Amino acid sequence: MREIPLSDLKQTLKQMIAKACTRVRPDALCALQNAKQSETSESAAFAMQVLLDNASLCEQKALPVCQDTGMAVFFFEIGQEVHFTGGDFEKTVNEAVAESYAENALRMSVLDPFTRINTKNNTPAVLHVRLVAGDRVKITFMPKGFGSENMTRLFMLMPADGIEGVKKAVITAIRDAGSKPCPPVFVGVGVGGTSELCLSLAKEALLRPIGTRNEREELNALEAELLQEINALPIGAQGFGGNTTALAVHIKAHPTHITALPVGVNIQCNCVRSSEEVL
Repeated sequence: MREIPLSDLKQTLKQMIAKACTRVRPDALCALQNAKQSETSESAAFAMQVLLDNASLCEQKALPVCQDTGMAVFFFEIGQEVHFTGGDFEKTVNEAVAESYAENALRMSVLDPFTRINTKNNTPAVLHVRLVAGDRVKITFMPKGFGSENMTRLFMLMPADGIEGVKKAVITAIRDAGSKPCPPVFVGVGVGGTSELCLSLAKEALLRPIGTRNEREELNALEAELLQEINALPIGAQGFGGNTTALAVHIKAHPTHITALPVGVNIQCNCVRSSEEVL
């Protein structure tokens, strides 16, 4: 059994939060730079250059790349041979969020859904926890802004709708979102499982580095087809048209019930932010 003090976890989480909120992921920056080089619309190219300049300046000065520093979403893969010591796990995570958001002047956006009273420390965080083999802890942090999160869609399709139904659902979600999620966007698609699982899969799909291949060849081909169709929509960077509405489409699938075909679509704005550490 390997013991990890929760004080060590807390310091790691605080650093991850600060890093993710002030830095666009390198893979996303590379994709945005490539898209800008091939952009045919002068207005859209200008918009993408502004986004690139903003990302560069914010990383240099450790400033938030977007004023919406989102809700704190964590994915934990905890080895079964790990024992946390010195406190309460979930309380420690929320303390890390509260302290890091305050120390780095990140916007506090979390409130009670009914009273609309702000919690004033951006907690509680959203935790996805899995137990895995081993004595390590893999942590992924995603600050999820709600310009894009509000565009999330769930489609409970019939099995007969098949792949064409999945494609139609994804295109419908992006078309309906328009420029609201600050394109060029990154599209996560979850297919299968139950209603809540397919939405979780869609969000997890956003964590895969842009430019990497899907491990399933048929899904890799479907991602490429969807990206082409999305970029044919008349939306473009920041709604200025052109040929870059999305930087990538990533799909995660899971077995589902014989009578169902759930499809979840989760969108990430041009500020593709996340950080990852292993303890």
